[in-house]
Amino acid sequence: TTTPWTLISNVALAVHPEVDYVKVEHKGEKLILAEARLPVLDGEYVYLDKMKGRALVRIEYERLFNFHPVAKKAFYVVEADFVTTEDGSGIVHMAPAYGEDDYQTARKYDLPTIHPVNKSGEFGREVKDFAGMFVKDADPEIIRDLKERNLLYKKGTVTHSYPHCWRCKTPLLYYARESWYISTTKYVDRMVGLNKQINWVPPEVGEGRFGNWLEENKDWALSRDRFWGTPLPIWVCEACKKLKCVGSIEELRSGSNIPEPLDLHKPFVDGVVFACACGGSMRRTPELIDVWFDSGSMPFAQWHYPFENRQLVDSGEQYPADFICEGIDQTRGWFYSLHAIGSFLFDKPAYRNILVNELILDRTGQKMSKSKGNSVDPFMILAKYGADTTRWYLVTSSPPWRPTMFNEEGLVDVQRKFFGTLVNIYAFFALYANIDKFQYSEPRIPPAERQEIDRWVISALNSLVVRYTQLMDGYDVTKAAKLVSAFTIDQVSNWYVRRNRRRFWKSERGKDKTAAYQTLYECLDSVIKLMAPFAPFLAEELYRNLNSVTRKDRYESVHVAGIPEVNTQEIDLVLEEKMERAERIVMLVRAMRMKSNLKVRQPLKRIILPIASEEEREAVRQMEDVILDEINVKAIEYVTEESGIVKKKAKANFKSIGPKFGKAVQLVAQRINRMDTAEIGELERAGTL
Repeated sequence: TTTPWTLISNVALAVHPEVDYVKVEHKGEKLILAEARLPVLDGEYVYLDKMKGRALVRIEYERLFNFHPVAKKAFYVVEADFVTTEDGSGIVHMAPAYGEDDYQTARKYDLPTIHPVNKSGEFGREVKDFAGMFVKDADPEIIRDLKERNLLYKKGTVTHSYPHCWRCKTPLLYYARESWYISTTKYVDRMVGLNKQINWVPPEVGEGRFGNWLEENKDWALSRDRFWGTPLPIWVCEACKKLKCVGSIEELRSGSNIPEPLDLHKPFVDGVVFACACGGSMRRTPELIDVWFDSGSMPFAQWHYPFENRQLVDSGEQYPADFICEGIDQTRGWFYSLHAIGSFLFDKPAYRNILVNELILDRTGQKMSKSKGNSVDPFMILAKYGADTTRWYLVTSSPPWRPTMFNEEGLVDVQRKFFGTLVNIYAFFALYANIDKFQYSEPRIPPAERQEIDRWVISALNSLVVRYTQLMDGYDVTKAAKLVSAFTIDQVSNWYVRRNRRRFWKSERGKDKTAAYQTLYECLDSVIKLMAPFAPFLAEELYRNLNSVTRKDRYESVHVAGIPEVNTQEIDLVLEEKMERAERIVMLVRAMRMKSNLKVRQPLKRIILPIASEEEREAVRQMEDVILDEINVKAIEYVTEESGIVKKKAKANFKSIGPKFGKAVQLVAQRINRMDTAEIGELERAGTL
């Protein structure tokens, strides 16, 4: 053992039923230990016998210390699966009062529990030789006693894990004590079944971590020895030990010594006394209720249920919750208390959908800790960058259910790239809209009567709302927010605004300029509404700035306005694909210019563009004027792989081919890597090879 002080409370020895044990003679003594632990013996030994652990079960032994009488059968060998042969003798000393595995095994074998340690960690008077000693201080004295009685084989120093207080780092004494319990184990099957009705994001938390916790459920230790909190409403008769559980203030007032004004907390409620039928007095047990029971009762307790508002809870209007969100550590906390109480009282889940957050780590992936000096002051971050920037960064940097490595540079990027771009778009729009006194008072110009680029961005906007809604319905907030950011930066700012500046600059206010204003307004209005769940403050400011002038929406707040409605008639996927192809070509040419140190303002004679089919050539030709204007090139020369200029390479996608080809995947990958330009072209055209 690594805790000699627990030997005082030993009641059994545990062996693993499947492990091989041996009996040997060593230095004149007969010893039994796991065969795998024979190397720990000093010197030679004589092999006498070998047996499985199960053969040792029920063999009795002489106890080490006889300070406490026991009322149950004890001091014999039991079997336990947690026994290992990694250290020690392969035989575990059992002290049920000081270890959970020991305690559960003791319950299985109906072993007694010896607990002579008080709340100060000191042995009581009954432990005569060590009475009043702090248990760890008693360790060397206990070892000395065993040695003097020739019961010690070896002592040494071992480094091993041990529980410490998370706050002050003091070693903890882990021992069993009497508590009040809720028999949650009676509801295990129902809790497991109800859990399957909940939409967990990600699913593996509900099926794995939380589901396993439910299946391995232990009774809920409800009571706590503290001063502040909800008193346990149980009164115990001093004479006959009968229990009374008080369920309301009205019932409490039926007792005597009621404090006025009535305060339901300690110490005031402790003075209330009830008369027992036996003639004795019933007084409140001193414990409090676990705070997780309070938090798990919140959904209906907030309505003073069941004394008021029963219809709100019983009808399903306010219970269960549609959505909750908390950290991964709450699988054994709030998630569990909500689910358990909901199962007991209402036989239904307490929530329909749940998004589980993982931890925020430092930039190297280490857990943040003040003691390590790698923690980040959230108040400093909020003061420096704002809540919206911080929230948008955390949502878009990685899915909330995965650990996030916090990097302050990411906040700078969010401010500059997304928020900065959005504010610049708004400033551009507001500047010219104010000059022209645009208030969206004119009838909306149908997209069919607007320029192609207007129709394209309106189509892309509607497609964005469709995809955004799908992602949000699936609680994939990261992809949803990233779509909003990409649309704002790439399509509105870098493409639409940049290519349409002259329409806003021109002095005359005709139909085309009004169409440009309406188009950009619709983009801004929708983006602001889509970003509102993640950046509520900036979204509110921009929304009010726009809507206070146009009064296009009847709502005063963006958070009441809701998600933009989709007009499927305005979605043109063919146009979107054409413009996306043009954008890709422009992006590639700009990258090549940068690599060759050729600025865009320097005109070029031509670019050579590889195409796979005549259909692709025609699609590019339809956008040729846009492409040439963007990259400042005179002409596009189209070539195919037959020209000898195009060199194509193929690379295996193991995620795709793995499930299809199984063990042959490496051979297939090698063949794919050897494909030449002609083969790749054939595959692109025909779809097979």
